[in-house]
Amino acid sequence: MPTPHPKEFCDDVVAVARRGEAPIKRIAKDFGISESCLRNSLHAADVQTGAKPGVTASESAELRELLRRNRLLEQENEVLRRAAAYLRQAHLPGK
Repeated sequence: MPTPHPKEFCDDVVAVARRGEAPIKRIAKDFGISESCLRNSLHAADVQTGAKPGVTASESAELRELLRRNRLLEQENEVLRRAAAYLRQAHLPGK
């Protein structure tokens, strides 16, 4: 998988494409990127600004962090469940 272009580069390409001075195909060729890459960058910019529905980069990062935290809490709960089950089975001396 090719490495992604820097954000500043993508922002510049999107700004040029938004001016509409040339067709997308030509802008992509001039910047040395694929047409699909430019279209994806335009779509991502529209999502970020709220012009199109979708998940923004900050929402995506927040979701990843929440999923990671949820996984950690589930693991901690499993450890506590196993510890409780072990202690229940232990033969504790009578009174």
